[in-house]
Amino acid sequence: MEGVDLETAEEERQSGHGLPASLESEDWKKSHWGLLVTGVVGGALVTVYAVATPFITPALRKVCLPFVPATSKQVENVVKMLRHRRGPLVDIGSGDGRIVIAAAKEGFPAVGYELNPWLVWYSRYRAWREGVHGSAKFYISDLWKVSFAHYSNVVIFGVPQMMPQLEEKLELELVDEARVIACRFPFPRWTPDHTTGEGIDTVWAYDMSACRARERRSDQEAAGLRASSSETQSKPLDIE
Repeated sequence: MEGVDLETAEEERQSGHGLPASLESEDWKKSHWGLLVTGVVGGALVTVYAVATPFITPALRKVCLPFVPATSKQVENVVKMLRHRRGPLVDIGSGDGRIVIAAAKEGFPAVGYELNPWLVWYSRYRAWREGVHGSAKFYISDLWKVSFAHYSNVVIFGVPQMMPQLEEKLELELVDEARVIACRFPFPRWTPDHTTGEGIDTVWAYDMSACRARERRSDQEAAGLRASSSETQSKPLDIE
């Protein structure tokens, strides 16, 4: 049988029924280019997915904290609120790291927490380039899973939906000497002790000792009003 097959193949080649070498080569090239294009397109899609997912995922969370770079004026106003302050600083949702890096340049040991790994890696590179990588640290973490108890200065570029819940978290965790600096949106219940800037560049500073003192006074006043109202309702009426 093997001899017959070889003879048949030879006859086909001589009679012209077999595929010419040029056509076989062309088919191979087409197949090769098809695989190459498929690989390139597939690789591009994987790359786009890997890069885009960290930016899109926060938008799918219940409380979204999108990345919006701070303006130079906002950074300047934050630094202004840090004058005469000491102690470690944390930027909640540190983005591309500009607030942390600016604070590190002012002498603060500064930390940024950010969910997007690309932004964290870029922030680390910027800190290294600016020469403050020793005092500016960045971590990939969810702000709701981090304790801020040991920070004296807290910076937040928040959104209205998250501010009430964050206000409660910080009030439970921070020491009296801590200062919270809010950018773009103020906290709903706290009264700011200092304000600077205008429009989107407005920055509000809250000193925790003052916030708690106001909270206590408010609670005492509310308790006094309730006691007065209860006393009035329980007092017998004089009937002549």
